[in-house]
Amino acid sequence: MDCRLGCGACCIAPSITSSIPGMPNGKLAGERCVQLSVDNLCKIFGMEERPDVCRSFTATFDVCGKTNTEALFLITTLEQETG
Repeated sequence: MDCRLGCGACCIAPSITSSIPGMPNGKLAGERCVQLSVDNLCKIFGMEERPDVCRSFTATFDVCGKTNTEALFLITTLEQETG
């Protein structure tokens, strides 16, 4: 499965503990990453500064579902169950 451009759920729902440019302490679950553009695209995609956790994320149906809304719900649920 390919990421849906403009989804951004993986940049909002999960907590990220590693440093992100502009967010040196990472981000909280549910907090929008500062590197997520207004059209929900990663501003640092493909750049070395992008955290390893972001680079290693793979879109799968069980995590991303069929819609952006479903992806946000699924990733939020996973975060709550594992956080």
